[in-house]
Amino acid sequence: MATDPDDLALALELADVADSITREWFGAADLKVETKPDMTPVSEADTAVERAFRHRLAAARPGDSILGEEYGSASAPGSSRRWIVDPIDGTKNYVRGIPVWGTLIALQEDEETTVGVVSAPALHRRWWASNGGGAHVDDGEGGPAGELRVSAVGELSDAQLSVSELEDWERLGRLDAVLELSRRCARTRGFGDFWQYMLVAEGAVDIALEPAVSVWDLAAPLVIVEEAGGRFTDLGGRVTADGGDAIGSNGLLHEAALAIIGR
Repeated sequence: MATDPDDLALALELADVADSITREWFGAADLKVETKPDMTPVSEADTAVERAFRHRLAAARPGDSILGEEYGSASAPGSSRRWIVDPIDGTKNYVRGIPVWGTLIALQEDEETTVGVVSAPALHRRWWASNGGGAHVDDGEGGPAGELRVSAVGELSDAQLSVSELEDWERLGRLDAVLELSRRCARTRGFGDFWQYMLVAEGAVDIALEPAVSVWDLAAPLVIVEEAGGRFTDLGGRVTADGGDAIGSNGLLHEAALAIIGR
């Protein structure tokens, strides 16, 4: 499905709005933080960004549905379009002053993700992609956007692997599989959250894994990794952002990794 350039432009506009809010509160001593029922933190910056998104989308795309991490789903009857937003992916980092956090914005049309934007202002980077339009990155240096391309690494023994929370893998009974995959790869690091998938899209990391994750964490990275030439599936091999777990790769290593870590 071809992407309307106005939709990508709107997603990038939303990212600008988010950056202005998140930059203002990042590192603030008076930032208010609460604990949600799932024991994860939410800051007033998270909620402020999502409220701003909903206000802008209600005006610009009143016929579209919205799903956000903080305020849930607002469905538009009969709509085949859904904006999926994570106002701050990496809130635990954000509230501790660690600069690895970002805003994730995606558009799904008829269950296909057609637009994805990831903006990480503290890292001075923004990544975006549209279906059929390629994947791009702005490094904040003022030059033209660069085109993203995954790596050409074809053997696990040469691969860089990124994994998240070993505790989650252990809880799911999959820690031994993760350790086996790590042993088969050249190097393992835990970049975590959105950043590991953006490193896959940039060609700096070859495989990235998460065992417990939500659709708003994955919808934007999925289209960016795919448009950069990679693959993005759940651990069962399905192309989806809503499988509850994820693997993003350069594509060449996807099946070999799934043979070890897949379910």
